[in-house]
Amino acid sequence: MEYITESPAQTQALGKKTADELIKSIKGKSAKVFALTGDLGSGKTTFVQGFAKGLGTSARIISPTFILMRKYLVPGNKFLNFYHVDLYRLEGDTENEVINLGLTDIWKNPENIVVIEWAEKIKNIIPEVKTEISFENLGENKRKIIIL
Repeated sequence: MEYITESPAQTQALGKKTADELIKSIKGKSAKVFALTGDLGSGKTTFVQGFAKGLGTSARIISPTFILMRKYLVPGNKFLNFYHVDLYRLEGDTENEVINLGLTDIWKNPENIVVIEWAEKIKNIIPEVKTEISFENLGENKRKIIIL
């Protein structure tokens, strides 16, 4: 599905709606992984803020650019943990860095939801079963968001 949002509030609302719809339909024996791609400033973190609201997380969501990963509890849901990962600052052997972080173990746990910004940096090791979401900055506050 392709969406055009025209403000940060609309991008957050789409994130919330995505969490509301997709989380209800999830079945399986592994974590739910969302692979976000798009240029800097294309709306990924703004989307994640709304997504977290859709999960029922009341925590303030900020990009984990410098610490790579933040963990939040998910209240009253079939998932226990929400991991927000930002790979922007990783360079070189990014895939090995992600393995050393323990992310590959995290996305195997069915109690986890994992949202990865800059997922293209680990395209060779990211789980095959994932929801891909691409972001494009169309100028000002307008964004094109494609959910596959």
